[in-house]
Amino acid sequence: MTPAGALLTDLYELTMLEAYRAERMRGTAVFEMFVRALPPQRRFLVAAGLAQVVDELLALRFTAGDLAWLASTGRFRPDFLEWLQGFRFTGDVDALPEGTVFFADEPLLRVSAPIHEAQLVESRVLNLLHYETIVASKAARSVLAACGKPLIDFGMRRAHGAEAALLSARASYLAGFAGTATVEAGRRYGIPVYGTMAHSYVQAHATETEAFEAFARAQPRNAVLLIDTYDTERGARRVVELARRLAPEGLPIRGVRIDSGDLAEHARRVRAILDDGGFPAITIFASGNLDEHRIADLAAAGAPIDGYGVGTRMNTSADAPYLDCAYKLQEYDGLPRRKRSEGKATWPGRKQVYRQRDASGAWTGDVVTLASQPLDGQPLLAPVLRNGRLLRAMPTLQDSRERASREIAALPPALRRLEPAGPGEAVAARIAEPLRALAAELDASA
Repeated sequence: MTPAGALLTDLYELTMLEAYRAERMRGTAVFEMFVRALPPQRRFLVAAGLAQVVDELLALRFTAGDLAWLASTGRFRPDFLEWLQGFRFTGDVDALPEGTVFFADEPLLRVSAPIHEAQLVESRVLNLLHYETIVASKAARSVLAACGKPLIDFGMRRAHGAEAALLSARASYLAGFAGTATVEAGRRYGIPVYGTMAHSYVQAHATETEAFEAFARAQPRNAVLLIDTYDTERGARRVVELARRLAPEGLPIRGVRIDSGDLAEHARRVRAILDDGGFPAITIFASGNLDEHRIADLAAAGAPIDGYGVGTRMNTSADAPYLDCAYKLQEYDGLPRRKRSEGKATWPGRKQVYRQRDASGAWTGDVVTLASQPLDGQPLLAPVLRNGRLLRAMPTLQDSRERASREIAALPPALRRLEPAGPGEAVAARIAEPLRALAAELDASA
C-alpha cells in the first residue's frame, strides 16, 4: 500500500514538534503502544498491521507540497518548515510479530527515537495497528467457529473506505480466512480471490435457468450459482436440471450460494435436493450478515454448509469496534516516565513480554517486565528497525498467517471460547515485581 504521507497525522503532533525544536529537546524517547483492557467480547487479540507501519516509517518524508500547505496555514514558522525538509525516521522499532496472540497491558510495539521522530509517528502507528488488530482478532473467532471450513472476506462494500477494505482483507487472511472477494487485495497481498454472482445478474435474465446456464458457460471452472433470488429450493432443483444437461459437455457446477432466510433449514433442503439429484459434490456456500456467533449456531444445528462468506460484522468488528489502546511515553533521555492519570496510569520504562508455556507447549501466562530484567519464557517483542533501517526482510503474509494459527491453537480451550468473558475471566499479563517497584519509586518521588 502506498504510504499515506507525513500529513496523515494529528495537528498536535506537528505543534509539539515545533515546540520540541524551539526548546532544543533532542533526547531519545521511548514510546510503547498497548491495550489497556480487552473488550468483554474478546478473550485474546491478534497483532496485525506491523508491515504497514514499517512501510510508513521507511518512507516518511515531508514533500514540497506538504510544506507549502503547512506554510499556507500560517501556523508554523518558516525556519521550522525548512527543518522539516530533512525529516527522516532514524530510530529503533521492536514489536510483536504479526500473528502473535497478546493480551491487555502488553506492549505490541516500542519506538525508540529522537523525541520529535517518536512523537510524529504516534497517530499513524495507532491508526494502522489498531485497525488491523481489531479485524484480525474478530476474524480469528470466525475461524474458530467454522471448525476448518473455508471463510471468504465479503466485506469490501461496507468497509469504512478503500484502505479499510484492503487492510481488512489482509488482516482476515492473516487470521485464517481462505481468501477475499476484493480483487485489489488479491493483487496487492497475494491473497486467493473468490467470487460468485449477484442477485442482479439473475434478475437481468429472462429466467433463472437462463442466468445459471449463461454463467456456468462463462465461468466453466468457477460456476458457483446464487440460488435464493426467488425461491431457494426451486433454484436448487434448477441447478440439478442444468447440471445434468451440462455434464456431457464437461461443464460442472461447482457450488451454490444461499444468502438469505433460514440458512440452516435452506441448506438442509438444498443438500437433499442436490444429493437426490445425483450431485453430492456440489457444495453449499452461505453468506448474509454472518459472524462467529451465527457460524457457531449453524454448526451446532448441523447445517450442511461447506463454506461461509463473512463481511460487514467482521470488517467493522461490529461487536467490539475499537480497542482502548494507547501510545505512551515510557522513557525520555534515559529516565523512566510514568503517566499517573486516574484510570490511565502507565507502567514505566522499556518493557519486554515473556510468554510462558507448560511442557506440552500450551500457554500458561504472559509476564511483562523491564527489558533489562529478563525472565524465563519466550520474549515476544522482537527487533524490527535499528537506526531507521530494516534489520531483515519482514515475514511474508503466509508466515504471519501460520504464526497466528499456531498461537491460537496453543491457547487453553477457555481462551478460545466465543462467549464474553465473565467476572474474573478476563486475561491480562502479569506485571513483574521489578516493574511494579519502578512504578512505586516514581510515584514516591512525584
